[in-house]
Amino acid sequence: MTGENGAAVSGLRVKRVQAAYRQVANQLKEQILSGALPTGTRLPSEAELCTLFGVSRSTVREALRLLASQQLIDTTRGVSGGSFVAAPDAGDVAESLGGTLGLLVNANNLSVDNLLEARLIVEPPAARIAAERVTPDDLARLRRTMDETSHLDPVTGFEVHWDFHTTLVAITGNPLLRLMCQPINAVLHSRLHRERIAAARWREIDDDHQRIYDAVAAGAPEEAEQLTREHLLALRPVYERMKET
Repeated sequence: MTGENGAAVSGLRVKRVQAAYRQVANQLKEQILSGALPTGTRLPSEAELCTLFGVSRSTVREALRLLASQQLIDTTRGVSGGSFVAAPDAGDVAESLGGTLGLLVNANNLSVDNLLEARLIVEPPAARIAAERVTPDDLARLRRTMDETSHLDPVTGFEVHWDFHTTLVAITGNPLLRLMCQPINAVLHSRLHRERIAAARWREIDDDHQRIYDAVAAGAPEEAEQLTREHLLALRPVYERMKET
């Protein structure tokens, strides 16, 4: 028997051993993430993995299923099939992370306040970088997300607002910032009751976007960052209403 903090009744301290399939998966995962197994590399066959790890075929298959669920490998069937180190798309990863964050919110392990706080930490500095790196093509893309939205239906109008923020972050050219921002915004997006917000409030949001756009277009990093921070703070009451069911 084991007591508190893993101390056995006999006084012996023990550490629980992971299931065999997890040990196999973890070793393969370490080699994938370290680059020892580059993208596109074909893993040894199931039979070869059984021999290498000294485990059963069912254990190997469970380990491969776990790695596939983590988007680390792709498995195909047939003569030329097998398991290959995946080359995941940043958008797919962001979408997957958004789903996970949504589950955490549903389980009350993550709050709307947590999401808003994280967004404030990441998005304003991203606006600063966007203002430093923006190109004419970037400005054209951002401009296309700035239609007047107060007259639009709730779903269409909010998509326009969503596009402004995702495009602003994309202008940085840093895919990691996209991965950090997009899942947070996706959860907030899915829970916002836009129809509860007055049209006048959405016109104010449109005006905020215009000011941020102008700062980015002028190559004014500090102003772009400050305006984005003020905009997100002003949106807090809107998102707070998501708590109302």
